[in-house]
Amino acid sequence: MKLAEALAERAEAARRVEQLRARVVSSARYQEGETPAEDAAELLAEADEVLATLETLIRRINRTNAAVDMGRHGTLTDALARRDVLRLRHSVVTSAADAAAGTGERGYGRQLRSELLTLPALPVAELRRQADLIAREVREIDVAIQRTNWEADLLD
Repeated sequence: MKLAEALAERAEAARRVEQLRARVVSSARYQEGETPAEDAAELLAEADEVLATLETLIRRINRTNAAVDMGRHGTLTDALARRDVLRLRHSVVTSAADAAAGTGERGYGRQLRSELLTLPALPVAELRRQADLIAREVREIDVAIQRTNWEADLLD
């Protein structure tokens, strides 16, 4: 099984657990004289089976991520960490540029001459260039991660 297939199975198992959780909660209590819509104990048992499968998948995925070498990006785990931090950095830089540019404010100028002019404390154009470079790096590393996911075999 390829790593990408395991990731898809993991996502499906997580969705299934959440669905089962919601069904257990809605069937956990019922009124006297009524019959519950579903057997909560059966649903819990099914959730337990799915959770065991999910745990196995997560262990194997993590083991694979730590072992697969992506060359200049390090291991797949290293690349995932780098991508996550780059996404956060992009968010910070973009927010800073937006704030400095006055995005979201009522206007860029003054309504009356008596109002004080607000000035940017940061170089907006430079921040936008930085954000573009970070976004490109995120895309490049994401493509490398996706390629690796489809090429790497899942470890036991």
